Amino acid sequence: MEKMTSAYANKMIKRLEEDKAYWLKNENESSTYVASVNETPVIPDYNYEEVAAKLAEIDGKIVSIRHSLNLANATARVKVGEKEMSVDTILIRMAQLNSRKTVLDWMRKQLPKTRLNGNSYQVKTVAAEYRYINYDPAVVSKDYDAVSEEIMALQMALDRYNQVELIDVEI
Repeated sequence: MEKMTSAYANKMIKRLEEDKAYWLKNENESSTYVASVNETPVIPDYNYEEVAAKLAEIDGKIVSIRHSLNLANATARVKVGEKEMSVDTILIRMAQLNSRKTVLDWMRKQLPKTRLNGNSYQVKTVAAEYRYINYDPAVVSKDYDAVSEEIMALQMALDRYNQVELIDVEI
């Protein structure tokens, strides 16, 4: 059992994934070879048992680290403003807020009145058509700012947790 930050554990996972990609590439390029009938084959250096064992070892470490991160994310409490939240709750909330922020961003950029361009494949009407907003843009902008602030507060709390708090990781 080792103690490390979530940020460090995630960097370990990234390094292990890179190692795994190396071994998979090695296996892909060396597990077979092509030779002409009239030539002496150049047989690549490849040992199936060694590569399979290395891949299994890497996968085992990744599973263990991810499990430790998942446990910490579900159980650790992080202070966000006046509330305490689990890391997984913060991540879920941030995804919800980012989705809402996208909609609010689109809405706040709309003009009160926009002329619609007719499609050349459709029959054109004599009168011009307009799209009008059906909301108060000031309220939308205020909500956009509030959502942005909440996302920032959640992200700052999460960054602080990931960089400072130690978790138990079984490797």
